[in-house]
Formats: sequence, C-alpha cells, structure tokens
Amino acid sequence: MAQWQVLLKMDSALQGRVSQLYEKKFPREIRQCLRVPIESQDWDSAAVDENKASTCFHVLLVYLEELWNCSVQENNILQGPDFSGMKDYLLKHFEDAPLNLAVILSESLKEEKKILALASEAQGCSSPAMNQTWKELDNNVNELKKLTSEVKKEIKSLEFLNENLDFIQKTWQSQVEQHIGLAPSHVVVEEECLKRTNFITQTKQMVLQQILNILNLAQKIVAILTDVELPEWKRRQQMACIGSPADASLDHLQKWFTTVAETLLQVREQLQKLQDQNQKYNSTDASSLPGPMAEIWKFTLSLLTKLLTNALVVEKQPIMSSLPQRPLILKTGVRFSVTVKFLANLPEFKCLLKVKPVFDKDVEEAKTLKGFRHFDFNKDNSKVLDMDSPCGGLAAEFGHMSLKESKSRIKGSHESRLVVTEELHIIKFVTGFQHAGLEFNIEASSLPVVVISSTSQVVNAWASVMWYNMLFAGEPTNLSLFVDPPPLSWQQLSQVLSWQFVSVGQRELDENQLSMIRDKIVDGPDGLVQWSKFSKNENAWIWIDGILDLIKKHMVDHWRDGSIMGFVTRERTKVLLQEKQTGTFLLRFSESNKDGAISFSWVDHCNGDAHVHAVEPYTKNELLHMSLPDIIYNYSLRAERTHRNPLIYLYPDIHKDAAFGHYYNSSETSATRSIIKGYVKRNNIPTSDNPTPPPSPPREMPIVDMDMDMDTDITLVDDLLNCPELHDLFPSFQETASTEINFGDFSCSF
Repeated sequence: MAQWQVLLKMDSALQGRVSQLYEKKFPREIRQCLRVPIESQDWDSAAVDENKASTCFHVLLVYLEELWNCSVQENNILQGPDFSGMKDYLLKHFEDAPLNLAVILSESLKEEKKILALASEAQGCSSPAMNQTWKELDNNVNELKKLTSEVKKEIKSLEFLNENLDFIQKTWQSQVEQHIGLAPSHVVVEEECLKRTNFITQTKQMVLQQILNILNLAQKIVAILTDVELPEWKRRQQMACIGSPADASLDHLQKWFTTVAETLLQVREQLQKLQDQNQKYNSTDASSLPGPMAEIWKFTLSLLTKLLTNALVVEKQPIMSSLPQRPLILKTGVRFSVTVKFLANLPEFKCLLKVKPVFDKDVEEAKTLKGFRHFDFNKDNSKVLDMDSPCGGLAAEFGHMSLKESKSRIKGSHESRLVVTEELHIIKFVTGFQHAGLEFNIEASSLPVVVISSTSQVVNAWASVMWYNMLFAGEPTNLSLFVDPPPLSWQQLSQVLSWQFVSVGQRELDENQLSMIRDKIVDGPDGLVQWSKFSKNENAWIWIDGILDLIKKHMVDHWRDGSIMGFVTRERTKVLLQEKQTGTFLLRFSESNKDGAISFSWVDHCNGDAHVHAVEPYTKNELLHMSLPDIIYNYSLRAERTHRNPLIYLYPDIHKDAAFGHYYNSSETSATRSIIKGYVKRNNIPTSDNPTPPPSPPREMPIVDMDMDMDTDITLVDDLLNCPELHDLFPSFQETASTEINFGDFSCSF
C-alpha cells in the first residue's frame, strides 16, 4: 500500500501532523494526486543533484498530463481534480527551481515515515493483554467462519437427502397405484423411507446444534466487540485527539464486525433454507426438534441487531483544516469535516444507510442551563454511506460542514456559569436500518466539541478539550462538566502536556522538565491540579501554549534534537552551569512571558569564581528576523573596546557548532561577504554589554533574572570582514565612535 494511503487511515491527530508538514510549502492535493510518482522516485538524491531534480520534476508533469487525458476521455473534467491547475502550480513554482521541489519532497517524505513509525511504535507498545485478546478474537472469528461453512455443507446435504426421499416416496406411490401386485414389497419400502426420514431428522438435529454452537460463539464475540473492544478503541481515539500516539485505526474492528455480521446473515439464510425444506418436504415440525427453530431465529436476529446498532462510529472527529492538531474546536461560519464509518463492511449494505448529522440531539443541558447557546448547520449535510468513498470502507466524509448560532433559549432551571470555551456540545449521526427483515435506528455521537466565535479563544478551548477527554471515557454524558470541574491528577495532566510537545516538536517532556512545570501548577501534597489553577485565574496553560507556539514557529528542529532544555528554573540553571567550563550555556524558556520567549544562560570564571549570566529573552518577533542558531553564532559581548562571544559549549559539553552548525544561515555566517553596490553586506548582530565582573577587585555577581528587564543593549553592528577591497572602497573612513576594530591589514572605528 502506498505510504500516503496508510497515512489516510491514521487518526485525525496524526493526520494533522502530516498536514502541518505541507503547510505553506506544497499543496496536499498535489501530494495526494501524485502519490504514486512522488513515492516511487529518489528525492533524496534529487535534492543534491539539479539534473536529477529536473528529471523527477518532469516525471510529475508527464503523470499529470496522463491523468488529464484520462479525465477528458472519461468526460470527468468538472467532477475530477483540477489537473491543469496542479500543473500550472508546479510550473509556476518549480520549473526554474526543481531543486527546491526535491528538497521539499525529500524532507516531507522522511517526516511522513517518522510519523508512521511513531504510530507503529505506539501500536507495537500495546499491552500484552491487548495482543492476547486480539489473537483470541482472530481465532474465534476464524472458527466462526469455519463452523458456518460446515453448516452450509450440511444443509446442502440435507437438501439432497430430502430430494432423494421425496423421489422414492413419490415413485413408489405411483407404482403402487399402477401395480396392485407390489404389495409384498410395500413393507420393505416403508422401512427404507422411515430409515431415511430418521436419518434426516437426526441430521437436522445435528445442524441445529451446530447453529446453536455458532450463535453461542458469536454471542461471546459480539459481547467482546461491543462492550470491550469498541469502547477501548473510542478511548484510544480520545487520547489520539489530544496528542497521544495511540493507534486509532479501525482496521481490526472493521474486519471483526464485518466477519461476524456476514456469519450471522449466513446463519439466518441457512435457517430460512431449513424452514423452506420443512415446508417443501412436509418434515417434522421444527418445534419438536431440540432448540426450536423459532427461538434460534430470534437469537440470531438479536445478535445481529446488537452488532449492527453499534457498528456506526465517528472515524475522524470534527476538525477544522486550519487547526489540524486541535480537533473538536469549531468556529462559527468556518468549514470543518468529520467522517463516519459503518464497521460491517458488506456489499449488501452499500448505499443502504443515509446518515444525517444532528447538533446537540437530546442534550439535557440545552434545556436546563440558562444561556446555553444553540447552533444549527448551515445546510443539510445528509450523506449515504458508500464503499467508493475516499476514506475506504463503508463510510462518508462530511467535508463541508459549518455552524451558525441560532437564537438562545431563555428558559432553563439553572443559571449557566460557563464561558464560551467551557460550553460543550455534541454532534450525533442518525440513520435507519432496514434489511433482511430487520428494522431499527442507529446513532453515533462525536466527542464533545467546543464552539468558538473568535480565533483568540482557541487556546482556552483546547484546554477544555484536553481536560474533558482526560477525565471521561466513552460516550459523552456530562456536558456541564465545567459548571463544577473536577481536578486532574498530575499524572494525567503531565501525560497530556507531554503529548502536546510530541505533536508540535516530536519530542516529549522528560522528568526534569515535567518537575519544573509541576512546581508551578501543583500546590498541595495530593498531586491534584485544579481547573482554576490550570486555565482560569493563574492560567498556566496560556504560558505553556505560548511556548508550544514558539517551538512550532521557530525551533521545531532544535526541540526535536534535544538542544533546548527549556523548562528549567533560574536556580537550577545556576546549579547546572557553575560546575561547567567557561562558555557553557543552556537554553531555557522565559517563565514570565506568556506569549513564549527563550533565553540563554552561560557561565564564565573570574578569580576562580563561577559567574552565571543570562540574556533578556528573545520573543517570537525577534526570532522572525534572526533564527536561534544565528543568534547564538553571532552573539557578542561588548566591553573595553573588544567584542567576544561567550557562548561556546551547549550544556553539558557540546560545541555550539556541532549542535547548531548545520542550521546556521550560510549567507550570514560566511567568512567572506559580498560587495553589493559598493557596500559591504551587514548583519544585525545581537550584542550585550559584558556583565563579567572586572578581575580586580573581585566581587560576587548574582545570576541575572532573565525574565526581568535588563540593561541589555541589543544594537546593530556592521559585520565587517577581512576583505582587502574595503580599504580602497572607504579610504576616508573617519572615526565616529570610541570603539575600534581591526580587520587584517586595516582598521576602522565606529
């Protein structure tokens, strides 16, 4: 199976990570459409060979041309993908720079494989008990198929026996009517017929017992599927929605549901054949046989009903394309998608079920909470479940759903204290099932969603989504949770927080990092975190989310590489650095900047004493203009007419060039600068006044509070290089400042 097809089967959270890979770099529609030629070419080699990159690029164009021709021949231009638009995009962006395309696809395909490996690892790390249960289920389902096949053969044999007996009886009766002299042999024929009749009766008894065995085994399997495996899958899906790498694939469940449903339908069919045989051949009434057929029939239909009423699931929870890593947050007027699937994937059910989404169906809070908001869909979104859907299986993707707020009811027995981001809603999907004498309604519910009206509410809405899904498993039951929210244990919260960093930066939080966060959030010895502490009054989540956004926008690679210690207090920073060699530094997040900022602290030694210093944290706005590796490379201390970079070794003892060298901007760190229109290209160099104390007399230098405003002067210094042409270009360069810098054979002052 193509790599892209495997990715499409993953849960929404992991798909969100894939979507992020292509954001603003390459259209996902083209990645989907050209998955075959993209995955069959060596983009790693093409990324370093322009000729090969050009060849690979033209392969994509040829493939698109073939798809376009097929679309024309099939008269499917309007309904199919926009192949000509895709070709225009590729030509516009990559015709003159195929190497850029090769680099993008090389990196993206590698990241896709990492995400697949993460999902596979999560699946492989499932508990031994789960693996054993799945093996037993596979064995039982295979046994069910085998027994059903044997019953079909026995009933076919019964049909043959009944036909023979009927032939003998009718033939002998005809001969008796025509030849009176056959009377002496009449007794012999009757005995033979009786013998055959008894054998048929015994065979029926055996077949009915076999069917009962099948149904008893099916009852056991159905109970496990509906009462154990399905709820466990829903729990894994819940965890995957809030960042867990848990496998939320439906492949196993769909296989089991489909096989059991098929078996029960076949049993029903075989029972009908037995009944038809009884009527056709005037056999002994079924009620005189062990396990009356009427009861067996009823038993079969009850199992089939239980299985199928649980077969409709929300495969992919509601999600906006603009928030691929944060499902279950919906904004009024903005399109979102959701996918439902019927796990009994049988051809006879194709196009049988028409599913209709209903917002807040049977939600008690809508009646009891005063001020509870009410929403409707902007249009009728009913869909027929079809096997030909892009999702695979008997499914339907509701890809163009959106909400509008309707007039809020004034009635209600309780005053709602819920803010917008704490108000929970659900979407139910309802359908009617009518097939083979069965008729019943089926419902499936989404996980609780939070409906916002402004993007500024996303952060707090996500806190609500995480809190609810860590507390409750299964079907949504308590949508008024945040009227009086119960606490989370630190173990629960630390787990979900770590998942957020895996989702954004592909690296979880270690014990030291979690310990620092715990000290900021947990007060009492019971290890419980109150909702008010996390996302209300002090709102620690705002600070954490600001750091997540900082990582996502500016330092994913460095977080993943482990270069950023991040969550470490000022006090621990001093302890860690003071025993290290001069020039050792570490990177930590600001504790006071709620929007996310990063600082570095370093150590130097004077008269045998270690002194730890810190720079004012860099914000997202500053990191927009210069990357973190370039800041570290160019950072300079200014004192006594000299400039020096105090940052040498990333904690514990990694040279900064080894840690960050491959991320340096070569145009900024090259030893030779180009001359542009008579000027030397300059850099914005981060500079601070040297905080190191003078050698005499020695004095104690306390660690600088990196989260407070410091007397740090970030100036712009011309980065003049050792370039002999400068003397000819600027012969009259005059002293304008007291700082003098030597450049090889000449000097200049600022």
